[in-house]
Amino acid sequence: MASLDSKDQHEPGQVPEVVLARWGTRFWAWLVDFIIVTTAAEILFAIAYSPLAFLQGAGEEGVNPALGAARYAVQSLMFFAYWTYFESAAAGATGQSIGKKLLKIKTTDLSGSKAPDVKSAAIQSFGKAFLLPIDVLLGWIFTNDKRQRLLSRAANTIVVKVPAEDAGTGNVRYRKDK
Repeated sequence: MASLDSKDQHEPGQVPEVVLARWGTRFWAWLVDFIIVTTAAEILFAIAYSPLAFLQGAGEEGVNPALGAARYAVQSLMFFAYWTYFESAAAGATGQSIGKKLLKIKTTDLSGSKAPDVKSAAIQSFGKAFLLPIDVLLGWIFTNDKRQRLLSRAANTIVVKVPAEDAGTGNVRYRKDK
């Protein structure tokens, strides 16, 4: 069984092996992305809310619940757009957000050979942007040999170590990174 590193080729008749990214590595990549998008959102909110704070008056306490809900919705949409763009073929077929690029992992189709299309990336990104605790918990409960979150299963995507390139479109053997 050949391991597909960046320079290795599998022999005819052998099933390519895709090295799946560890849950811990995926978490750290998510955390980097979370910090990047949250920082950008905070800057935008500071710019947008400064006129509102002035109009409300400096002495008022509390936050308007409607502004809190709008803030959550806008920030979740920013996460959704960020992950959909960077983890789809729309971003030059890398399948990598900034966090994934730093940690040398990427989102691919089930063969491990290419970045998912925009539709598949949007499905799996929806889980991270809006339903992450539920998506991860149900993914762990109903986990399979491909370390997929629930909506990653629905999108037919996996997260692999970067050296596992072009595994082809045929049968694939999955190996978990230890």
